[in-house]
Amino acid sequence: MRVSPVGFAFDDKEKVLDEAAKTAKITHNHPEGIKGAQATALAVFLARTGRTKDQIRSEIKSCFAYNLDRTVDSIRPTYSFDVSCQGTVPEAIIAFLDSTSYEDAVRNAISLGGDSDTLACITGGIAEAFYQGVSDVIRLKVRDTLTPELLDITDRFCKRYSNRHFDV
Repeated sequence: MRVSPVGFAFDDKEKVLDEAAKTAKITHNHPEGIKGAQATALAVFLARTGRTKDQIRSEIKSCFAYNLDRTVDSIRPTYSFDVSCQGTVPEAIIAFLDSTSYEDAVRNAISLGGDSDTLACITGGIAEAFYQGVSDVIRLKVRDTLTPELLDITDRFCKRYSNRHFDV
C-alpha cells in the first residue's frame, strides 16, 4: 500500500521492480509481499506511461500470474478481510481496471470491504497515474488534512517526479 511512489519515480520496468522489492523487504520480507509490491509499482508505472487497461492487465498477469479476469461485482459477494498480498493486490488492481475515474476506482476498492484502506491505497495509486491526477475537490481536502511537514514532502515529491503539484 506504500509502494505507489516507486511507479512514479522511476522510468524503466526493471528499476521499478528492483526498487519496489527494496521497499517491500522492510515490512513484507516474504516472496508474496515482494511480489505484491512489485505488481503494484509496475501497474502504476504502466498506467503513468500511457498503457491501456488491457495492456496493464496483460503485463501484470504475465509477470505475476495474478487472476485479473474477474470483476468487482464478482469479487464483492465473497470477499472478506485478507492480510495477504495475494488476497489483496489482485483485487485492488481489478478495482482499478473496472473503474471509469479516480474516484470510481477508490469507491470500487472500498466497496469490497475487508482491508479497505489497503485496497484503496493500492487502487488509488494506479488510478491517479492512469487518470493523470485527482479532482480539485480531493486535492483540496488532502491539502487541508495533511500536516505542514507531510504537505511539504508531498509537494516536493510531486514537483520532482510528476510535475503535478497539490497547489490550487
